[in-house]
Order: sequence, then structure tokens, then C-alpha cells
Amino acid sequence: MPEGPEIRRAADALAAAVIDQPLTDVGFAFPQLKHYRDRLIGERIIAIEPRGKALLTHFSNGLTLYSHNQLYGVWKVVNAGETPETKRDLRVRLETAERAILLYSASDITLGPREEIEQHPFLQRIGPDVLDMTLTENAVEQRLLSPRFRRRQLGGMLLDQAFLAGLGNYLRAEILWQAELAPQHKPQDLSPEALQRLAKALLAVPRLSYQTRGQVDENRHHGALFSFKVFHRSGEPCERCGAMIVRTSLSSRPFYWCPGCQK
Repeated sequence: MPEGPEIRRAADALAAAVIDQPLTDVGFAFPQLKHYRDRLIGERIIAIEPRGKALLTHFSNGLTLYSHNQLYGVWKVVNAGETPETKRDLRVRLETAERAILLYSASDITLGPREEIEQHPFLQRIGPDVLDMTLTENAVEQRLLSPRFRRRQLGGMLLDQAFLAGLGNYLRAEILWQAELAPQHKPQDLSPEALQRLAKALLAVPRLSYQTRGQVDENRHHGALFSFKVFHRSGEPCERCGAMIVRTSLSSRPFYWCPGCQK
């Protein structure tokens, strides 16, 4: 599943294609959404906002489309009037005079007034978005030490969207390597220096990923266009200490780490 950086890059590409252009055609596959078509034609998309692994598409009349790609959903940008040949099921079509954005295969799609969409169970459940540039290292440290998270092992907690939205499996491995921490630690047991390293890595690694890569390239692991230090590198020497990188299983997902320098 794409992680926060890939989803934000996808949102950027969608916005670049259709933002602030009047909608000339709108289509929904789900019957409960079809009545919104006439209310959206002539309106504009004013923002496409990632929230963790969900996307919010905000319209100029106050409506918002919530979509979560889960494992199979994918957005595509095409020229107006085009419908690519694919075996995927088209769920949403939002078209302007020149370009259209199409959502395929997703099943978790809701449309309504923005204030109602903000109450969606997923949005209520997730923590701050890791790519929210207003989120500070100090705020992350406070969250690590909060009663809800301070006693949780890092290896599982970093996959919990309630902690920080947008983290996933490759970011978990790279963050813990950057912070020089093994996955079994709990925030309450870390030294102030280790806690600071972790808070810094929790923001720096996803932001670097977003800024320097982020786009899914299906010929690489999760679109890996920046260098992974440990992810998918088991059996290779760690660039920091030379010890062998190990693959194991953690929270039912593959986990990569360096036993030599992640203490």
C-alpha cells in the first residue's frame, strides 16, 4: 500500500491537472452518489488534501469527496473525454475542459458537506498527518510520551495510523534506522537524546521521501527513488556500521533493521 509521501505526490499530480477549473462532467458508479452529479457540474475543485492514506477532494460549493484507496484503489489523470482501457472498475470521474481525474477500484468513497465528512470514522481515528508542515518535533515528542502511546513498542506503534497518519512499512524501518533504535523500545524507556532523535526522524524521513521521490514506480519497491538504508536490503552491510542488515517479521509485516547499530 502506498504510504504518506506517495499519496501526497499523487494528490499534487491530481491537483495540477484540474484545480480551479470548472467541472464539465462528473460521474459516480455508486447509486447513492449519483444525485450529486448536477450539484457539481460547473463547480471547481479548490483543493485535494491527503489525510494519512485518505484523500479529501474539496469543491467550491462546500461539498467534499472522501476516498480511501485501501489496497486496490488508484487515481489516474487523463485528457478530457478519454477513458483508458483497463480491467479496473471506474468509480469516480471528475472532468474539466482539458483534463479529467479518474478513481478506479476504490470502495470506501463518501461525498457530503465538508463538516460532515470531517466526522468520517477514519478521519476521527487517525493522528496528525506526518507531512503536515506545521507539525513540530516538540509536538511529536509530546505525542510519544502521551498516556496513549508511551507504553507501546515502537515496531507496532509506527504502523498505527492513530499515532501519526501516513506512516507505513518502509517508513517504519527507515525511521527506526535513522533514529538508531531497535523496534522493541517503548517511548517511556528512551533517554531524552534517543527520544529527540526519534521525533526528528519521524518527521525528517517522510518529508525527505516526499520531497525527493514519493511517486510510485511499479518497477521498484514502493517507488523507491531515494536510497533505502535498510528496507529490502537484508544480507547487505549497513552503511553506518558495516553489520549485516536483517529481515524479520514484526506486527505481521516484514521488518528490516541493523542489529549492529540499532540498539
